[in-house]
Order: sequence, then structure tokens, then C-alpha cells
Amino acid sequence: MSSRPLVVITDHLAEAGVERGVLDPIADVRLLQTNDEAEVQRSATAADALLVFHDIKLSDRSLSILARCRGVVRCGVGYDNVDIRAAGERGIVVCNVPDYGTEEVADHALAMLLALARRLFPCDGAIREGKWDVSYVFGAPRLRGRTLGIIGCGRIGTAMALRAKALGFDVLFYDPYQPPGLEKALGVRRAYRLDELLQRAEFVSLHCPLTSETHHILDADALAKLPAGAYVINTARGPCVDGTALLDALDSGRVAFAALDVVEKEPLDDERLRRHPKILLTPHSAFYSVEGFVEMRTKGAEEIRRILTGEPVLNPVNRHFLKNPRAVLPHVKAP
Repeated sequence: MSSRPLVVITDHLAEAGVERGVLDPIADVRLLQTNDEAEVQRSATAADALLVFHDIKLSDRSLSILARCRGVVRCGVGYDNVDIRAAGERGIVVCNVPDYGTEEVADHALAMLLALARRLFPCDGAIREGKWDVSYVFGAPRLRGRTLGIIGCGRIGTAMALRAKALGFDVLFYDPYQPPGLEKALGVRRAYRLDELLQRAEFVSLHCPLTSETHHILDADALAKLPAGAYVINTARGPCVDGTALLDALDSGRVAFAALDVVEKEPLDDERLRRHPKILLTPHSAFYSVEGFVEMRTKGAEEIRRILTGEPVLNPVNRHFLKNPRAVLPHVKAP
């Protein structure tokens, strides 16, 4: 039996070449290739660190039996699939990789917006059926001067704002956690209340994490505040949008079109969403590019290496829940 630390990669990967390239000098790497939490409980109890993607759920039950685990790295931006409170109470440091796919997600969100606005898919579908009819694009709006409301203006929201600004959108963002003056640095406008953004936004793009505050941030009441015929784009997290409320808003015309890279339950099993003619869908793929995927995996493995070698981690997300942390945290400057 090896005396080296064990890193377990739970889900999503069929091979671990990138991770082994970073970790082979100091640790053994094991692939579980499962999105079943029960398999983690059976096969990962000896892990010194876990590298997880978005398919697996790690609840208190799993975390409670990881007696040796010093840290969990969520290889991606969102970490709502890991119970960060339960991990923190056991000293397990949870980190994410927040900076790998900024360009890709912003590009994807903008591409979805443009595809909807320019009616690309109805036109393409009609031509493939043997038609040649310009009327499929009728109703497409001029985008310059339209108001794009961005909910969440972190790395990805900022990238989206800059892209949209270059196309002539009037960009308005809502993010109560960003410091004063960000709007001046970006040359866009800021809403200090969500209602203010919703009442003005002809297009809404979500770029916020999934938290108790943002769960169903676009619910029936919020969607009702949008101008009639608004567009909704979600590349953040599925539960940020109430799917039933969105369907109702689409059917009533309050929302003209929606583009969803994420849905409340993945894989998608809601036939109403799947078959709705005014919804454009992609399979939680906004994060991906060849280069971005390698960058994400490399940075995730490098954070694992820091955990195992006793270096301060870069991106802890459960610091406020941690008791007797098993990994080294970065220094926090005094206010």
C-alpha cells in the first residue's frame, strides 16, 4: 500500500492525464468516474483530497466519513454541489477554480443572445425544410441602444458587460457585493436594486453564483417586472431561474425568448422546456473550450498540490465555516 497522499477525482473525467502531470511527483491519483455519492462513500474514505466537477453531490453524509481529507477542490466556478458548511465544520477546506472560463462563458452567453435576437435557429430550420422565407427574421430587434441587464458582475459578468458594450448595448448591472466605482471603471451603469434593473432590462443575462439569495432570483414576480417581450439568458446556475415561471412568462409573451445553458435538474428531464419553441438550449457547456478545459483542470490540480504540500490555497470558499482547518489558508489583510 502506498504511503503517498491519495487524490480522488470523483466525476466527469475519463482520464487524468492533466492532473497526473501536476500531482504525480507528490501523490497517487485515482479516478472514480461516478456521479453517485454512494460510490464516494464506498471508495474515497482514504482520500487526502478530492477533486470534483459539477455532476457529483457531496453532502454532510459523505464529508463526515472523509477522516483524512484535507481539502475538496471544485474544478469549476460554482460550488453549490458541495455542502461547504458541513465541510468547514470538519476542517475540510473547499476551494473552487474561479478564473478559468471567463471568456468562454461570456462568449457563450453573448452568442446565445445574438442567436435569439437574430432568429438564427428558426431561419436555419426553415431552410433545412426546403423553405426560403425572410419572414422568419421578422421581429428581430436592432441591438444597439437596447438595455442589457446583467445580474452578477464578477469576472464573467464583467466580461459580458464589456462585450455587450462594444456592440452598443446600454449595459446595466446589479451586484450588491461589488465595490462602489466598478460601474465607472467599466463605463456602464449600475442598479442598486434588482427591481430597478428588471424594469429597464430588455435583455437579462445571469452571471451570479447559486446561493440562498439567488435561488429563483428570476421567479414569477421578477419576470413580471420585465418589459414585455424581454429576453432571458442563463449561463449561471439552473435554479437561479424558476423554470415553471419562465414557461408561463414565455407563453404569456412577457418573455419573448430564453436561452438556457443550465436548468434546475440536469440532465434535462422537463419536456416542456425541451420542446418549447422559444427556448434555446445547450447542455451546461458554456464553460468549455479546448484551452479553457485544460486550464481549469490544471488550476484545480495545482490547488490540490497546494493543499497537500502545505502551501496556502488560493481560492477557499468556506473560510467562514471552517473550524481547525486541515489545509493552510491565505493571509487576510487587516482592514
